[in-house]
Amino acid sequence: MTRFLALAAILVSAVLWYLGTGLHPLPGLVFLAPLPVLLIAPRVGAGTAFLAGLLAWCGSGSRYWPYFIDTIEQPVLVALLLLGGTAAVFGGLVAMTRALVLRGRPGLAVLALPTGWVTFEFAVSLAGQFGAWWSIAYTQFGLLPLMQTAAVTGPWGIAFLIMLVPAAVAVLAAPEVTGVQRFRIARAGTLLLVVVGAFGWWHLAVAPGRDTVSVGLLAVSQPPEYVPVDSADGRDMVARAVHEIDRLADQGAQVVVLPEKAWTADESTLPMLSGPLTEVATRRGVHVVAGLVKTAGGTSVNAAIDYPSGVEYAKHRLIPGLEKGLEPGTGWQRIPGEPWALAVCFDLDGPDLVRENRNRGASLLLVPALDFTDDHWLHSRMAVMRGIESGVGIARAPQLGELVASDSRGHILASARTDVTVTRSVLATIPLDSDKTVYARFGDWFGWLSVAVFAVVAIGSFRRQSRRARGARRRLITNSIRRQKVQV
Repeated sequence: MTRFLALAAILVSAVLWYLGTGLHPLPGLVFLAPLPVLLIAPRVGAGTAFLAGLLAWCGSGSRYWPYFIDTIEQPVLVALLLLGGTAAVFGGLVAMTRALVLRGRPGLAVLALPTGWVTFEFAVSLAGQFGAWWSIAYTQFGLLPLMQTAAVTGPWGIAFLIMLVPAAVAVLAAPEVTGVQRFRIARAGTLLLVVVGAFGWWHLAVAPGRDTVSVGLLAVSQPPEYVPVDSADGRDMVARAVHEIDRLADQGAQVVVLPEKAWTADESTLPMLSGPLTEVATRRGVHVVAGLVKTAGGTSVNAAIDYPSGVEYAKHRLIPGLEKGLEPGTGWQRIPGEPWALAVCFDLDGPDLVRENRNRGASLLLVPALDFTDDHWLHSRMAVMRGIESGVGIARAPQLGELVASDSRGHILASARTDVTVTRSVLATIPLDSDKTVYARFGDWFGWLSVAVFAVVAIGSFRRQSRRARGARRRLITNSIRRQKVQV
């Protein structure tokens, strides 16, 4: 019977992980995904508990494998290490939760999974090449009040809450936990959820700010490859972009953002792009942000250039493998006279660059981007979460993705799917927030706090119970057995 229950728990948990994560997750399911294996863990051996957690998480890993291998062309070893390592971490945390429950430390057992998981995600963001991409926080974007937690803790607080709920339920259901311990855990968990919910609704109710900017996001149809600006296709794209910019200016746009790498140019051919875009920007009194691969002096960068000012930004965070021929940028760039900063696509996969821009005075990010069609939802919502974290508006214009304009609370003000075969645009009025968030001011304080608390939890999982605690646990089990015999 125990084996059957363990297999059933693994299957149910794997299905929930599969549906609740990936490029198009169903919100809410990740709160349930760890629960089946956590419930069975105290009733099986340590090795079985670890294996149950590892196999259950493979339900999520199977969603990401084709994306890593086929879409973003990562080495098989990298995908194996990330996906396999994550599964092993989850299995280990399930086994740790079991050990703490059986040793009579239910408070630490509740904290093992959430603090351990945040520690893992935080470590990946600091040491890995994907930034904060590898977080389960984005899966809950449909629950906007919950997402406001990011303004205080960054993504780490949301990941903590996702894992805290099933861990608390599993510990409360464990027969080894006393009534007094259950009451304390339930009281603390309920209070935390009430505070989180109240903050989320309050933060959404507070208006971001009175100053606004009207932003047009534009993706013109193009060949599937990057287009040299001096080619026939390149010149045609420029002409059609100018026409669309005029149309958006007629509707009140103050700035228009074009996709990443829409053109390629060098020092001799760049005027074929900068000339027409400067002309239309000056004539219409707007700013135009173009994304292109720019080569100068033998060095190529992934650039975003504002016209008519001509200020240029080079993408900081490059996709491993796919952008190996480009040099990363190191500078920061604001539009002259405006609180608008430039960034490019993958830059927003980590919170640090957005937070730095906010602390440098930016309240809006203008972001040329290029996605991979399948990841249009996940990648755009990552960018929107960066806005919630640091209190900035996001104007992101990808090709092969989703045009998205959002405010500092994560409201999607305008959006549209893009594809190289069609021309698409949206227009949105984005309010500019004048206040920095807690996360913008203090950074990854919650990530480091989770690391410290997890260290305490880990030590507690290896320490033996006191003699008094072991005696109390034996009495509890004996009384439970006696009650079962009486009922029989």
